[in-house]
Amino acid sequence: MNITILGAGVVGVTSAWYLAKAGHSVTVIDRQPAAALETSFANAGEVSPGYSSPWAAPGIPMKAVKWLFMEHSPLIIRPTLDPAALRWIGQMLRNCTSQRYAINKSRMVRVAEYSRDCLMALRQQTNIQYDQRTQGTLEVFRTQKQFDGIGKDVAVLKAGGVPYEILDRDGCVAAEPGLSTSREKIVGGLRLPGDETGDCFMFTTELAKLAEEAGVKFIYDTGIMRPITEGNRVKAIETTKGIVEAGVFVGALGSYTPQLLKHLDIDLPVYPVKGYSITVPIVDAARAPISTVMDEAHKIAMTRLGDRIRVGGMAEIAGYSKDLPAKRQATLTHSVEDLFGGAGDQSQAKFWSGLRPMTPDGTPVIGATRYSNLYLNTGHGTLGWTMACGSAQVLSDIISGKKPEIEVADLAISRYSA
Repeated sequence: MNITILGAGVVGVTSAWYLAKAGHSVTVIDRQPAAALETSFANAGEVSPGYSSPWAAPGIPMKAVKWLFMEHSPLIIRPTLDPAALRWIGQMLRNCTSQRYAINKSRMVRVAEYSRDCLMALRQQTNIQYDQRTQGTLEVFRTQKQFDGIGKDVAVLKAGGVPYEILDRDGCVAAEPGLSTSREKIVGGLRLPGDETGDCFMFTTELAKLAEEAGVKFIYDTGIMRPITEGNRVKAIETTKGIVEAGVFVGALGSYTPQLLKHLDIDLPVYPVKGYSITVPIVDAARAPISTVMDEAHKIAMTRLGDRIRVGGMAEIAGYSKDLPAKRQATLTHSVEDLFGGAGDQSQAKFWSGLRPMTPDGTPVIGATRYSNLYLNTGHGTLGWTMACGSAQVLSDIISGKKPEIEVADLAISRYSA
């Protein structure tokens, strides 16, 4: 089949790779001059299947109120009258029940665990390099109350067969020696040894090169305007450089996918939730994290990427703004310096923001739409890097008429109309 993918982030590029390997003729269109220049550019670097959890969880509404008054808050809500934002918040709040949390987390872990396996296979097949490490994720808790509240997550990990370790303070320091100087600030941790890390931008650009060698055509510097339909099919896409026809189209535009689908009267509940990161050169390797450390108190991840530390986190509801307030950088700096003081040169920190495409239930949208040749691979939120390979393989199987290796019926956009 002749397939056009809209979007060249990590999800779009992995989709192109797996579809090309399945024998299809693939074209990728993106408005940027190269791949992975938006949300995939400087994310936290985690490939964390075990940490795949929806933001919508029991207790979150009360926590959110408290967070809004914290100096280094993980949640920022800018005042808005945007109907899309208000509706999305309402939908998310309806998912903050124990029953919905368990369903949504199980879906996310299913996709993420499969994706990690797909990434491992891809790495073996291609020897792709991206500052990868396979040394797990450690979530650290600063209060006993936080530590005592991990039961619901552990239950889902058990049910999904995901390996985990519950560590006391000394166990955390043994896993991450850089925490030795801040050991008194933590009470314990949850370690997920099967998790990985890596530079998403490096991975995506390298995979795009491999995809080109496999026959994928990339069209950059090209804005995507609107779809042109014929009956229940998308006949073509109007771009800033003309009309592009194809037999199949894949929407992988992240936070911008809903704007495309509005032209088709398809309501996709994906909203841009802004995240921030800093990238800091390591000046004292003994003090730096070995892999990824999650600071539960601030919802911030600190990841070792080669000779750098990537510090990422926060959730800001501010529409499509990509501004860089100094206050947000201060929160990232505070978290990493509080736990790994002196490991990096903060004077050389590179500050960045990106828009994560979040669904109200946390689960990505993968699969068919009511248009017979239009498919979606979007809505991965903070887990696009974690879920990219598995989502792409699932999508390739669906389009190719093959039975996917995991359950996919509850991943499509149709779940919102059920």
